[in-house]
Order: sequence, then C-alpha cells, then structure tokens
Amino acid sequence: MTNKDLANAIFPDITKTIADYENMYPERNLPEGAKVTRFAPSPTGYMHLGGFYQAIIDYVLAKNSNGLFYLRIEDTDTKREVKEAVDLIYESLNHYNIIPDESEYNGEIKGSYGPYFQSERKEIYHTFIKYLIEIGRAYPCFCTKEELDELRKHQEERKFRTGYYGRYAKCRVLPIDEQIKKIQNGEEYVIRFKSEGNFDLKFKTEDLVKGTLELSQNDEDFVIMKSSDKLPTYHFAHIVDDYLMHTTHVVRGEEWLSSLPKHLELFKAFGFKAPKYVHTPLLVKKDGNSVRKISKRKDPEASMAYYKDKGYPTEAVIEALMTIINSNYEEWHTQNPDKKFYEFVYSPKKMSSSGAFFDLDKLDNISRNIISKMTKDEVYDNLLNWANEYNKEFADIISEDIDYTKSILNIEREQKKPRKDYAYYSDIENQIWYMFPELFDKHELSYEWGKINDLNDIKNIVNTYFNDYYSSSDDKDTWFNKVKELSEKLGYCTDMKAYKENPDNYKGSVADVSTVIRVAITTKSMTPDLYEILKLLSTNELNKRINLIK
Repeated sequence: MTNKDLANAIFPDITKTIADYENMYPERNLPEGAKVTRFAPSPTGYMHLGGFYQAIIDYVLAKNSNGLFYLRIEDTDTKREVKEAVDLIYESLNHYNIIPDESEYNGEIKGSYGPYFQSERKEIYHTFIKYLIEIGRAYPCFCTKEELDELRKHQEERKFRTGYYGRYAKCRVLPIDEQIKKIQNGEEYVIRFKSEGNFDLKFKTEDLVKGTLELSQNDEDFVIMKSSDKLPTYHFAHIVDDYLMHTTHVVRGEEWLSSLPKHLELFKAFGFKAPKYVHTPLLVKKDGNSVRKISKRKDPEASMAYYKDKGYPTEAVIEALMTIINSNYEEWHTQNPDKKFYEFVYSPKKMSSSGAFFDLDKLDNISRNIISKMTKDEVYDNLLNWANEYNKEFADIISEDIDYTKSILNIEREQKKPRKDYAYYSDIENQIWYMFPELFDKHELSYEWGKINDLNDIKNIVNTYFNDYYSSSDDKDTWFNKVKELSEKLGYCTDMKAYKENPDNYKGSVADVSTVIRVAITTKSMTPDLYEILKLLSTNELNKRINLIK
C-alpha cells in the first residue's frame, strides 16, 4: 500500500490535479506592480469595525497600484455561520462604496476566479489535500475528542506545550493499510498536515508592518480538513485560494501572527510562493485610564451598523480609519483636499506596530467638519435619506416644507466659517426640534435661563421686546440695534468692555438680554444665529411661545 492508495481511498472521486486548476486560474493580466488584495470575512455575525478597517487597506492597496480588489466569503465554519451575515457584509461595503472588482452575491458572479464562497470550492480543496496525502505531507487522524482532551490534560499537567505534534501525533505513524481499513470501516477522521518543522529552531520572515520577524518553526500536525462536512479549515483553505486567485498581499489582524509559521510551511509544501503579509495592529480604545481592544461584546461601535444607525457620513468613518491606518494621512489630505482617500499611497511601515487607537471623539470632530462643508441641499438630502430609514416621523416633518427645513439647516452654513454643530444625522433633530411647531408643542419644555432667571424680569424683557421693538422686516443690523436699545432702556449694559470692567454697575449685559429672548423662543441657551431663527418662525408661533412663559 502506498500514499496514492491512501489518497484514492479518501478521495476516490477526485480526478483533477493541481495543474488542472492552475490552467483554470491563470496569471492575471494586470500591469507590472499591480497588487491583488482580498477582503475575506467569515459570515459569523455582524460586520466588524476591525474587518472594515482591513477592507479599506485592501481597497487602497489595489487602487493605488492599478490592481484588483476582490471579496471572498470564508464560510467553511458552518457551525458558527449566521444566515444574514453575508447580506450585512455586502450592505456595509456598498454603503461605503467599497465595491469589489470581483465577488459573488445572490447567484451573480463578477469575475472569473470564483466561486467566491469557500463552501462552493470543496472539490478544489480536496484536490490539493489529495496531493499532500500522495506526497506524504498529510494523513487521516482518527483520534476522538476524548482522546485529544486527555492529551491536552496530560500536556498541561506536565507544563508541556499543548498540541498534536512530535511523539503526541500518534496517527501520523499508523501503517497505511491500517488507515485504509479504518476508512473502509467508516471510522470518523480528520485530515492533518504532516509538519517537518522543529519548534526549537527559528526562521526569519518579513511582515510589511512588523518588519523582520524571527519565529519558531511549526511542528504541529494541525487539522486541514474537518470530519463533519469534509470542508477545510481556514489554515488550509486560504492558502489554496490565495494561490489560485493570485493574491499578492494578505491583510489581516496581528492575532494571526502566531499562525504564520503554519501557513508558510503549507506554501512551502506545495512549492508555492507565499503572498506578502500585512498584519494590522488591533483596534483599541480608551476605557477610563486604560487602553483595551475594541470588544464585540462591550462596545456598540465595534459593529459597522452603529455608524449607519447613528447617521455618520460615510466619508467621515473612512477618514477616521485612514488617519489610524497611516500616520501621514491627515497631512496628505490637508494638502490634497479634492483627492479621494484611495489615491493616498498607503505604506504598511507607517502603521503603528502596537495598537491602532480608534477615538469616537475624533470621529465626531471629523464628521462635524465634513457636514459643515456641505451645502444645505446636501445636508437635507442626506438627513432625509437617513430619516426615511431610521426616523420616519421626523422624515415626514422635514419633507412637509422642504424650503423651510433647508433654511433651518442653512443657518450659519454657507459662509467662510460655518457652524460645526452636527456630528451625525441622528443628532440633528435634537438640535433643531424647536424650529418645528409640531415638535415644540409635544416637547417637555425645560428653559435654560442664564444669568437673568427671575421670572418677572424675563417676562418684562420678552414682552417689551416683542411689543415695542421686534419687526420681522428688520435687517440684521437694525435688529441688533433694537436689542441694544431695549437693553439700555431696561438698565442692561450695551458696551461689553464697560460691563466687564464694572459689572456691578449694571443689572446685566446685552448678551444676557439676548439670551433671555433666545431661551424664551427655543428653550435653549446655545443655538445658531438668533436673528435667523426669529426670521424663520412665524409671528403667530412667536406669540404662542411668549405666552407659554408663566
């Protein structure tokens, strides 16, 4: 009995060879230096921020080099697969316009290097595994879960390194005829890779982020095909796919560094050239006085759905991630404000070799800056799109009188130094609700009176102003001069310099009087331009609000 007999006993129906698949997946016709990258998520849950962060790097690497970016769904872990996860992956990429050059969705295949779901590539994997068995670099393992648990317990008790290696890999020395007999008897088995490494020996390899690494050789006979569904493990499947799809750069989290010796040994066993690896630092956040990894369980911002639900502009999320992907991105973007993020030349060497700090406050600042530069029409369209999906009642209100809503959104907007109030679209209603009578009427009113908080003084200021001074036809200078006249009449200082020098000589200042008017109409002490607010609200609405102050 030979290894070929064993391979045929395990895979009697596999007749293709590796050469057949190499002919089916020829070298890509791309310019010299073009990079081929892939985003290869597992559909085991929601789209994670860390995965999206890596997808952006994949996308930028490909676009920078006139290369190609493809999407591959690594769905070999059937026990953990979540039904709607694939839809969430595609929706997230489309939402941010990170469109793969090649992919497969709802039966539509874009590209000639598919299938792009690993579960549909089983025959390919079996061909490659059969080859490893034929050359003596893979074998069936019949150890039960109980036997493996006992092995681990034995190793832990003696403080040995755990794993299926060396003298502990008992199935690797089973005679071939005995292996075939067990298979014919229907015994369950997995396929393990037969390592030739020595853990006590080191080898050097290059990671584009970490630089030169010195790692222990792999000596573990790890599983490359599971028993239940005969699908490969991640370790094996991605080797085959990256080879056939001609991936040049693999971007993945640094948690995979410990597996790199396994993967490089597999490439070597096949005689394939390994791609270049980009092991990205983990995304971390501040938590009190400490810094920790962003957690799927603890942190809502770990999910990409969080940013869509909140209504962050897509470019804000991408820009926030780009600033931690490369330290010089912000400077480049300042110098090239009209260029797209994917025109930036990404350098793995400029990534942090430790944690990548993701700061929601910084994202908010980036987002405020982006929204502030939008026209009123852009803000309105984006707000309406968001509200139609997440806040239908508000969508109906802002679309009832479009010009009115746009006028609200345009207060202190299209000017040299626009206001930066809005960090995301879900926050806009909280900041402008008082401009809509239907929202004001049902709102629980809480007035933010400032220095002037005596109700009699407040009513005197408000009633005197609206009865004797206010006119909807006033221009801004006239309006402000009238507020000053009112202040002077009631004993409030109109010269802020004089007031600061001798505050005890006055009841207050013109700023305090303006605050009273502002709060009386909006309930808020901080709002955009009061003159513009008064111009937009009708006289009837103003009168109604004045009469509410009791």
